[in-house]
Amino acid sequence: MFMKIAIDLGGTNMRVGLVDGATLMNSMIEPCPAKEAEDVVLSQLKRQIAQLMTPEVTGIGVGVPSVVDCQRGIVYNVANIPAWQEVHLKDILEQEFSVPVAVNNDANCFVLGVWRYGEGQGTNDMVGLTMGTGIGAGIIIGGKLYNGVNTGAGEIGSLPYKDADYEFYCSSRFFSQLHGDTGANFGKRAQEGDWQAKAVWEEFGRNVGELIKAVLFTYAPEAIIIGGGIASAFPLFETAMRQSLGSFPYPANVAATRIAPSELPNAAMLGASLLIED
Repeated sequence: MFMKIAIDLGGTNMRVGLVDGATLMNSMIEPCPAKEAEDVVLSQLKRQIAQLMTPEVTGIGVGVPSVVDCQRGIVYNVANIPAWQEVHLKDILEQEFSVPVAVNNDANCFVLGVWRYGEGQGTNDMVGLTMGTGIGAGIIIGGKLYNGVNTGAGEIGSLPYKDADYEFYCSSRFFSQLHGDTGANFGKRAQEGDWQAKAVWEEFGRNVGELIKAVLFTYAPEAIIIGGGIASAFPLFETAMRQSLGSFPYPANVAATRIAPSELPNAAMLGASLLIED
């Protein structure tokens, strides 16, 4: 048995779980004190880990929304946690709990989880897109996670698009900042038959189609799996997305690429556990 502690750290919530293979045995979710000092956030994280730690735990894997020096386990400029500008998280947690610690970007953890246990199983080359407050991407090339320098590979959301970037047009910002309401409310209205809400989701789908084209041009993967809060609304924008893909110049590549939402629960936490080798 190789029990591991897996952490999905976000500016809204801290998720800490006890993982055995593909099974999340136990978990704790608490609001993150994101606006507090660095030590306050660290203290809560340590407390949650301590409550799940057992003698069987062989390591701790952490996914964070930031760039990460994977070798040294240092996180920089964590999104939505302003005090975490440079945190030597690996050293801090190893000193506290006396087990190996590995740290990586949260989108990379998502793609690892989906590749090993979810919709990406059996692929050698795939991309996982996380779509929610922002856009993240994790990349598997030749059956291995591709990090780039400081996990900087895959920041596709920052590529220029229209008058901003893909993140603006393919995340929750599209709904709140461009159309004045949340994606959840637009989703509810669309499901109730509101044609204006449906039109907003169709516009969103066309934007996502352009984002998918950028992924296809760059990586030509076997699968593009979508996670994050917006993934559950996939039926609302899939048709428009695929219509947009109709203009891609290499239709055989589109046909060969599986594009689907992830239905794997806790994919990012399972992926974080995979950062620690058995």
